[in-house]
Amino acid sequence: MRSGAQLYTVRDFCKDTESFAETLKKVADIGYEFVQVSGTCPYDAEWLRDELDKNGLKCAITHYGAGPIKDDTQTVIKNHKTFGCNLIGIGSMPPAADGTRDYDWFAAQYRPAAQKIAAAGCYFMYHNHQFEFERDEKGVRGIEKLIEAFAPSEMGFTLDTYWVQFAGGDPAQWIGMLKGRVPAIHLKDMACVDKGQRMAVVGEGNINFARVLYEAENAGTEYLLVEQDNCYGEDPFECLKRSYRQLAAWGLY
Repeated sequence: MRSGAQLYTVRDFCKDTESFAETLKKVADIGYEFVQVSGTCPYDAEWLRDELDKNGLKCAITHYGAGPIKDDTQTVIKNHKTFGCNLIGIGSMPPAADGTRDYDWFAAQYRPAAQKIAAAGCYFMYHNHQFEFERDEKGVRGIEKLIEAFAPSEMGFTLDTYWVQFAGGDPAQWIGMLKGRVPAIHLKDMACVDKGQRMAVVGEGNINFARVLYEAENAGTEYLLVEQDNCYGEDPFECLKRSYRQLAAWGLY
């Protein structure tokens, strides 16, 4: 398994291409070799390819615009191939026309794109939050509906350890259940602070990452991506650095 940084962590430092380029250098200087491109300013595929090459980085996966993925799939595929990324990710389920989260609607709208992406040798990836673990009136979880709606060859899951645990689930168990469909996961720790749940630097919270990493290895996970949406006033680059040191201590670098 190879580890990297989810750039959503440092999104406030990627608001234009100049700062985005500086951020890529800082992430590479920490020691990361892979990134997930997410939450950044707009960029040209050729520009991103060149900046990644300049810093010795590779793009493992993206979070790309839901609209372009659905409506301009071939261009999205072309762009990803330009900067050498085969995992085309969506950050969350877009709302249906009535503003609700409709799993049937999502499947009908995005399965054709997922099939085109698969035919091109790439893979459509869905990133979860907590709401996918809510049960409907029949007791069925949203994530179970997604698992059934898309064939394993059509859609994988960028399983987020924090949000699974936030929803009361066991991240390691779900990684095991999604074996073969989790080529990338988010390593995001959860700490208890003043009786509340907070996102934390990897290894500074309470998620059982020994089990997470064991199940990820068995599930065929290729990329472990450090993400911390909220650093609670700390320098996000310092948070990424501490997470990197923890991964190194675990033998992942």
